[in-house]
Amino acid sequence: MFMYANKTALITGASSGIGEAFAFSLAVRNCNLILVARNETKLKELAKELSAKYNVKATVIVLDLSSPGAPQTLHLEVQKQQLKVDLLINNAGFATYGYFEQISGERQHEEVMLNVAALVDITHAFMPDLLRNRDGGLINVSSTAAFQPDPYMAVYGATKAFVLSFSEALWAENRKRGLKVLALCPGATETSFFDVVGSSEASVGSRETPQTVVKNALKAFEKGRSHMISGRQNYWVAQVSRFFSRQTTLNIVERTLRPQN
Repeated sequence: MFMYANKTALITGASSGIGEAFAFSLAVRNCNLILVARNETKLKELAKELSAKYNVKATVIVLDLSSPGAPQTLHLEVQKQQLKVDLLINNAGFATYGYFEQISGERQHEEVMLNVAALVDITHAFMPDLLRNRDGGLINVSSTAAFQPDPYMAVYGATKAFVLSFSEALWAENRKRGLKVLALCPGATETSFFDVVGSSEASVGSRETPQTVVKNALKAFEKGRSHMISGRQNYWVAQVSRFFSRQTTLNIVERTLRPQN
C-alpha cells in the first residue's frame, strides 16, 4: 500500500480532466497538492475548493511546461517554497491529428517537448525527492496509443510509446528501492483532449470518465503494477498487435483513425 496522508503530490496538467480528477482523489486521501498548469484562474479555483473541502494544502504554480527551461523553473519554484514531493504525476500532454505534413511543425515540436522532454526533465529533477524515504511514487500518463503506431497521430503515438517504455524501465530500476512507478494508459476519456485535437475521429471506443480512469490508476499503483490500461475494451484494443502482424495492425489502425474528409 501507498500511504497518501500528509504527503505531497505534484500534478502537471492539473486544471482539468485526468489531472483534476487526480487532485480530488488525492485530496480525499488527505494528500497535499502542488497543482501545475497554464490556466491560473482554473488552478486557483481548484486549489481553493480542495483546501476548503478537504483541509489540505494546495499550492498553485502557473507554468507552460512546453516552453524551454520550464521543468527547471518548476523545480526551482518548489524548492523556493521549501516543498518536498512524495508523489509525482506527469499528466500534462496533448495530441495533434491529421496528415503529418499538414500539421504545423511548430505545434508538433511543442507536442514532443511537453509529452516527452518535459516529462523526462521533471522526473529527473524530482527523483531525489521520490527516493528520499523509500516510499515515493511516480505516475506517468501514457495512452493506449502507446501500443502501436498511430497513423494521423504519428507524433502523439510515438511520444506515448516513449512514456510507456521510459516508465516501465524506471519501474524495473526502482522497484527494490521503495519507489512505485506506474505508466497509466487510458483510452478515450471525457476530457477537453479532443477539443484540443480538433477532431472526434481521433476517439476510439466508448469514453471513460476521468474519475474512473483515476480510480483504476490508483488501484494499480497501490498494487505495484508497472502499467495499467484503464477499461476492458481498451485493454483488448491494446492487444491487437499481439494477434496480428505489425502491417495488419497498422492497416486496422489506419482505417480506424482515417480522417473522414
